[in-house]
Amino acid sequence: MTRAVFLIASAAAALSAPVAHAQDFDAVAAVDAQYEQTERVARQLWDWAEVGYQETQSSQLLQSELAAEGFTIERGVAEIPTAFIAEYGSDGPVIAILGEFDALPGISQSDSPVRAAIEGKHAAHACGHNLFAAGSLAAAIAVRQWLEKTGTPGRVRFYGTPAEEGGSGKVYMTRADLFDDVDVTLHWHADDENSAAAQTSLANRSAKFRFHGKSAHAAAAPEQGRSALDGVEAMNLMVNMMREHTTIDSRIHYVITEGGTAPNVIPDFAEVFYYVRHSDTAEVEAMWQRLEAAAQGAAMGTGTEVEWEIIHGNNPLLVNESLAKMMDAKLRRVGGVEYTAEERAWAEELAKSLGDAAEPLAGANEIKPYAKSLGYGSTDVGDVSWATPTVGVRTATWVPGTSSHSWQSAAASGTTIGYKGAQVAAKAMALAAIELYTNDGLREQARAEFDAARGEGYEYRSLLGDRDPPLDYRK
Repeated sequence: MTRAVFLIASAAAALSAPVAHAQDFDAVAAVDAQYEQTERVARQLWDWAEVGYQETQSSQLLQSELAAEGFTIERGVAEIPTAFIAEYGSDGPVIAILGEFDALPGISQSDSPVRAAIEGKHAAHACGHNLFAAGSLAAAIAVRQWLEKTGTPGRVRFYGTPAEEGGSGKVYMTRADLFDDVDVTLHWHADDENSAAAQTSLANRSAKFRFHGKSAHAAAAPEQGRSALDGVEAMNLMVNMMREHTTIDSRIHYVITEGGTAPNVIPDFAEVFYYVRHSDTAEVEAMWQRLEAAAQGAAMGTGTEVEWEIIHGNNPLLVNESLAKMMDAKLRRVGGVEYTAEERAWAEELAKSLGDAAEPLAGANEIKPYAKSLGYGSTDVGDVSWATPTVGVRTATWVPGTSSHSWQSAAASGTTIGYKGAQVAAKAMALAAIELYTNDGLREQARAEFDAARGEGYEYRSLLGDRDPPLDYRK
C-alpha cells in the first residue's frame, strides 16, 4: 500500500530554533504546563471507549493534537485505518514514543468509587489506554519543545498504535518495518504502582475455533443432529486435561463466544476463543499444536467440523537493562503520585471494594525497587522490543491494590488520580528522551545489549504469520 505523508506542520514550526543548552529546558515543568490538555484528551478517550481497530475518533483526536504542535502525520500505516505515525524534527537520533488508545469490551463503569455501570455502554478503559495515549502525547510534545528550543538534531516520533487488547496492532506495524530506523522506543502503562523494573512478558497467541454441526429438534429428532456446542465442550474438556501436562509458566484461557440460542434446537454453530501464553515463544507454538489436535479430535468425536482463525500473537518483551536503569533514575527524579484530600477520600472509598488486595494508599507516591523479573501479562510491545531497543515505565494511575481489567481500574482511569499518573509517566519519558539525544554512549550501550540479546543472524518472525490485520475482530 502506498504510504502517504501529510505535512501539517506550519511554516513557523519548521524554522530552526535558537541553540540552547539542554539544562536550560525544564521538561518536568513543560509537562506540568500541559496538564489541562492531558486531562481533556484522557477524559475524551475515556468517554468514547472505542475498542480495537474501531478507534476512529480517538485516533483522529490524537492526530489533531499532534498536528497542532507541528508534527507531520502519516495516516493509515500498516494497512490499519486507525494506526498512524507523527514526527517532528530532522537528522539525529530517532526516539519513538508509543501511544495506545483502545478500550476493553464487556465492561462498563462510571468514574464513581463504587460499582456503577453506565447504561448502554459496553466498553471501558479498564486497562488505562486513554491515559497511555494522553501521557505519551504530553511526553512527545515536551520533547518537541526541547528539540525546537535547543536546536538539537533529532526526531521524536509518536506511534499511534491501535488494538493492543487482543488485536496485536503493533505486530503489524513491526511486520511492516515501521521501526527499522528507530534508535530507542519508549512506552509506559497504567498501573497501581510506580516502577521502571526490567519486567519481561509472556508470548501469546489466540484463535477463534469455529465448530459446524447440524441442527435438529433436540427432543423429536436428536439422532438427526450434530451439536457444534458438543464439539466446543469436548475441545474444552481435552484442553483442561492438557493443563496438567504443561510447564509452570503456561497459561491457557478461553471463553465460549457462541453456543446456541435455545435448548431445544441443536446448535449447528458454536465458537470458542482461546489464548495460550508462555515466556518462551517456542513453548507457545508447541502447546498450540496440541490445542489444534484437541480441536480436531473434538470434531471427530462429535461428528462435527472445525476451523480456526488466528486472531493475534505477541512475542515476549525483550528487556534492555541499560535503558531500564536509566528510566528508573528518571522516574525517581520525578517521584510518584500525591493525592489531594478529595482524591484520598475517593481512593479510600474505592479501596473498600478491593478486600484483601487493598494496599496502603501511600504506595501511589512510592517508587518500587529496581529489579529484573518475569511478568505474566502479554503485550504487542514485545514485538517492537525485538525490532528496536525498548524501555518502559509504569505509574500509579489506579488506587494501590487495583487489578487491571476491572471496574476499579476503569473508574480511576477517568479521574484526576489517573491523569496525575499519566503526567508522571510523561515526565519520566521526556527526561529519558532528552538523555538519549544527548548521551551517545548510552545509546551505543543499549544497542550493543540489544544486539547481543537477539543473537547473531536474528530474523524477526511474528506469531501471526502473514494474515492481514483483523479489523473486524471486535465487531
